[in-house]
Amino acid sequence: MEDVAERANVSRALVSLVINGSPKVSEQKRRRVLEAARALGYRPNLMARSLAQQRTRIIGVLVNDLRNPFFAEVVEGIETAAESDEFGIVVLNGRRDRSRELSAVETLVQLQVEGLALVGAQLDGGDLDEITDIVPSVVVASDLVGSLDHPGVDVIVTDGRRGAELVVEHLAALGHERILHIDGAHNASAAERRQGYRRGMEAAGLGGLADVRAGGDDEAAAFAVIDEVLAEPAPPTAVFAFNDLLAAGVLDRLDDAGVSVPADVSLVGFDNTFIAALHHLALTTVNQPRLTMGEMAVAALLERLNGRDEPVRHTLEPELVVRGTTGPPPEPR
Repeated sequence: MEDVAERANVSRALVSLVINGSPKVSEQKRRRVLEAARALGYRPNLMARSLAQQRTRIIGVLVNDLRNPFFAEVVEGIETAAESDEFGIVVLNGRRDRSRELSAVETLVQLQVEGLALVGAQLDGGDLDEITDIVPSVVVASDLVGSLDHPGVDVIVTDGRRGAELVVEHLAALGHERILHIDGAHNASAAERRQGYRRGMEAAGLGGLADVRAGGDDEAAAFAVIDEVLAEPAPPTAVFAFNDLLAAGVLDRLDDAGVSVPADVSLVGFDNTFIAALHHLALTTVNQPRLTMGEMAVAALLERLNGRDEPVRHTLEPELVVRGTTGPPPEPR
């Protein structure tokens, strides 16, 4: 900054005002300073600025799996909202592994982020105790154990139970009875979608036909399950997959086996990511407002930074989006 000030023939204090976007500087002097900075290749030292201001204005984002477009779209909402409040974000990928998530959180804390957004994380209540003693945190799209009543954590989720019920209601109304649910295995959201499915089957008078198979949260998790059910004498006429990625894997495997969707088997996903709307997929799915969830996460963190102490929980209503992968069950042969 001393070099820039000397080249522009202004004071160091004026250079600081220009770099920080102060409106108190004349346009002529602003141009001189910026031209001098460009000529010298000057870049502000963010770490030095953070030390001086005792703020980093950075939000740390831990993502369960960056391969999943649902999480990527939530992060897009976080980034948009953060930028509007002049915050930056640092995103680290947990790769669906709790130990990696803990390591990522430690890195973000060392970077002195001002808040943490835990998107789909698999951490538990004990982890949250340690984290929130250090930095305000918001859990997004995951009901972590202990987060519901944790004083240092805000929660933003979609009602997964109700979303699963909507799926069963839709399929039962079309005439399906043998409705298979391929669940999310150890995913933090799997339990409540599983519960919603069972509750929906009971409400439709199909409780005795409820069928849950262990799956996962990516395409490959569908392959073995579909191979298994297609070999059975009475395979399901409808499949409810834990998320859109898993549903894409189901569709791929059914296509390999010569099974038509929806003529032979109806298929429903969950999340309403961009892939669900692709023309060749046209997947019936449950919508979670991904961008809105990201924006709400930033709002919650900023409220914390501005002094709010009590935890808040936002449970958003799901919506079934009907596309081309569901229809009536095939006629008995």
